[in-house]
Amino acid sequence: MFRFTMGDRAPLYSAILQTFGDANERLVTALGLDDVREQLRGVGWFGALTDDDLTGALKALREWELLDVIQNHAENYRTAEEYERRNLQYSLTRRGEAAFAGVQHALSVLVSTGALQTAVLDAIADRLEELDRLAQDAASGDRRIFATLQELEGHLDALRGNTKQFNGELQRLLRTDGAELSTFHEVKGATVAYLQEFLTNLDQRAHSVSAAVARVEEHGPRTLWERALRGAELPPAGGDDPAAAWLARRQARWDGLRAWFLPVDGSPPRVEQLHHVARRAIVTLLQVLDRITESRRRSTGAVQDFRELARWFAAAPGEDGLHRLWATAFGLGPSRHAHLAHADPELVSATESWRDAPPVEVSALLRTSGRTERFTRTGRVRDVAALKAERAERARAERAELEAAWSLLRTESPVRLSRFGALDHEVFERLLDLLGRALAVRPDATGARRSVTGDGRVEVVLRPPADPQGAPAVLRTARGALSCPDYVIEVHTVGASGAFDVMDREVVAG
Repeated sequence: MFRFTMGDRAPLYSAILQTFGDANERLVTALGLDDVREQLRGVGWFGALTDDDLTGALKALREWELLDVIQNHAENYRTAEEYERRNLQYSLTRRGEAAFAGVQHALSVLVSTGALQTAVLDAIADRLEELDRLAQDAASGDRRIFATLQELEGHLDALRGNTKQFNGELQRLLRTDGAELSTFHEVKGATVAYLQEFLTNLDQRAHSVSAAVARVEEHGPRTLWERALRGAELPPAGGDDPAAAWLARRQARWDGLRAWFLPVDGSPPRVEQLHHVARRAIVTLLQVLDRITESRRRSTGAVQDFRELARWFAAAPGEDGLHRLWATAFGLGPSRHAHLAHADPELVSATESWRDAPPVEVSALLRTSGRTERFTRTGRVRDVAALKAERAERARAERAELEAAWSLLRTESPVRLSRFGALDHEVFERLLDLLGRALAVRPDATGARRSVTGDGRVEVVLRPPADPQGAPAVLRTARGALSCPDYVIEVHTVGASGAFDVMDREVVAG
């Protein structure tokens, strides 16, 4: 079938088939000898071509069953020469149409790179949704179902073809070893961005398509195909009925669609494999970039360094240059003082030269031992057991004093503040603390202020005096007296065994 693509006369054979293919596009099915010669110029054939050469090429294509020849009995011929040139009409056979279509497809594959198009996934979902609506509507036309089914299969073919071509180009890109680093950087960046954009919402689109396939399956795709067959209006055939083959092709296409999005056997759909391939390609591209970068990087070692240094010595202008180079390469000690800073770094600018900057003190031990100071044995740890015992005893005493103060201030019922009378200074400080906490709280609906101590063990309730214009309360201590409104106070100690009235104690009453 493709014998015309080989040999010295392959360009002429291909040009002739292209003329017949273009004629078919214009619905012209037969061409004479003069028509073929004229159409050859339209497809770009400008070489010298005699009648014998053209006739021989047409004869070879006829022998290969790519062209068919018939006699034109409907034409009026005036001369024998005219009959000889215009009597024979050539047309493409089915084999010739297939050969020409195969070459065209091969050329299109060579110039195309494939693509991952999310718009195709959206179009497949839309066509499935439309098929679902048409299946539910008994009044819908069969021709509309046929057209929708053809569009769906076309989108599926585009998805599979573009995906295969893009994956092939991607794998060839990953195997590229001779590419320039800058070029590969650009291609890598663009490809990674393209893959990331395709992966965005890919799962959501795939789920939408699989859900639409499931809905069509509920109505039965066989019924849709039978209605689409009536809408296809297939031409009559003399042999076998083409309806069975047409329905079988629809079944095969539907099985392919389910394999991509909703497999019958429950295996992972191919669209998920596409997701994994895209993600793996992103990682592989980055790894290939690292490998190319490492391969472009010059290996170095002590041997290469000494050889380069030997070339420098050989190119030195004189003896002074040789000494300077030797001192630079071998005579300098490590700069262990470079990390030392000035006593006040803010006074020295970071851009100031070391020559102009003030000096930094360097320890004499830095060059010999690598340390700035001499370290001696660590001193013995002081025994703090006695100090800990003293502090623990002091804490227990303070706690006892605090417990005694809270016990003295505890009340059995609300009392006036003036009834406290004279207090010890430590107890008075605790009372002031309770008053301050209560006054810092907003009063409730009854006018009372409630507060607790930090440890939550003592609660104080402070109410305003019954007679605001009455005499103030006076509390006396050894260091002075406090005059304030005669509030009604109530102190509770959480966990106490019983209430204790301060007025019954001589230490409080005075």
